[in-house]
Amino acid sequence: MSRPLPAARRTLLDRLGLHRPELRAWAMYDWGISAMQSVIMTAVFPIFYLKVAAGDVPEARAATWYGYINTIAAVLIALLSPVLGALADFRAAKKRFLSAFMLLGVGATLAMFFVSRGELVYASACFIVSLAASSGSMTFYESLLPHIATEDEIDRVSTAGYAFGYIGGGVLLAIVLAIIQFPGLLGLPQGPGLTADQASLPARIGFVLTGLWWLGFSLPVLRRVAEPPAGLEATESERANPIRASFARLGHTLRDLRRFRQAFLMMVAFTVYNDGIQTIIKMASVYGTELRIPQGSLIAAILVVQFVGVPCAFLFGMLAGRIGAKRSVYLGLLAYTAICIYGYFIDSARDFWILAIAVGLVQGGTQALSRSLFATLVPRAKSGEFFGFFSVFEKFGGVLGPLAFAVAAQLAGTSRVAILSIIVFFAVGAWLLTRVDERAGAEAARAADAAAGRAREATGAAA
Repeated sequence: MSRPLPAARRTLLDRLGLHRPELRAWAMYDWGISAMQSVIMTAVFPIFYLKVAAGDVPEARAATWYGYINTIAAVLIALLSPVLGALADFRAAKKRFLSAFMLLGVGATLAMFFVSRGELVYASACFIVSLAASSGSMTFYESLLPHIATEDEIDRVSTAGYAFGYIGGGVLLAIVLAIIQFPGLLGLPQGPGLTADQASLPARIGFVLTGLWWLGFSLPVLRRVAEPPAGLEATESERANPIRASFARLGHTLRDLRRFRQAFLMMVAFTVYNDGIQTIIKMASVYGTELRIPQGSLIAAILVVQFVGVPCAFLFGMLAGRIGAKRSVYLGLLAYTAICIYGYFIDSARDFWILAIAVGLVQGGTQALSRSLFATLVPRAKSGEFFGFFSVFEKFGGVLGPLAFAVAAQLAGTSRVAILSIIVFFAVGAWLLTRVDERAGAEAARAADAAAGRAREATGAAA
């Protein structure tokens, strides 16, 4: 039997939202999948795709392909998430779907090791599957949150997940970048005269490490977090055709959005201000490159965001415990507005580092509290379906922002004006957030859970 934790340590774990084994196990999935997001989505694979997979085509065409494959992956998961979420609720299969999508994504990530120069189609297919599978797994991962955390814990647990993600993603990204910059440390070929496969080997080894990292840190949530019960009892016809039943219940969820108006408003508000957040994430390196900031400084800034975000995500969770999640999100959006204004004036690597630190202060906390706030507004019995829709809205976030940025940059002839255009998304998103009544939304969600519980009891009694 394990010894009880000392009171001081127990208090610290409670403050961090990690005081039970299942909460720590849940947060570890963020640790694992964030490595894929930092290495594959953000830092390493985009450069590898342009220089290696698309090395035989003009750079402009390669960039266009990369935009297309991102869009294809986003559309795939946007179409599938609500249906899969409904099916997972119906069959009590959130963990099984999480496991399936994780394994699919890990397999696609490992397969990137075999990408050779000019294999554009193969590399594109691996990326689409990896990105779509990771997004799909996050739908089921996030839908577990309201089942493992109470209402007074949910903000801290959600921010703890983001903090773990920053640590895991940052650690592996640092390891992969070290392998790429100093391949001789592992005895890999280096110097002039290398073949294309030898030159790309460090990055491809990084992809293998990323897949194994994601797989290994997925095991705690699969082993220690219990599968939530099915949302509703199935009829005989539904048991015979669960796919058709899932579509039917998806239709019910669409109608339910009218009953859970606060959850719907939260999704819309998040879509708008997350568009601004995603634009900063996606366009920061482009903006820095235009300002002639060295590539090394840009890469280092990505690591800065990862590690600065760790304590700040925890602090946002504690702040939410004092002033509430909604007010804490407001502070994050206000900070993002200031970041855009400061970004207009930067002209050196030092300024860019300051900008990166500022983003790290608020990025994880703002997104984590948005997730936990939404979780309090949806019934637990249908969390998979609602988080499926949340995933769809999240994917649409990040479409208009980059487009507005590009149009403003083209019209003004510089990205300095474009970065100011992002403020509109934070302002409109904050205004929509003011329309969300947290208390009314939470009461509606809990009433729905109580009604579902009574229906299950009545069904059991009748049987």
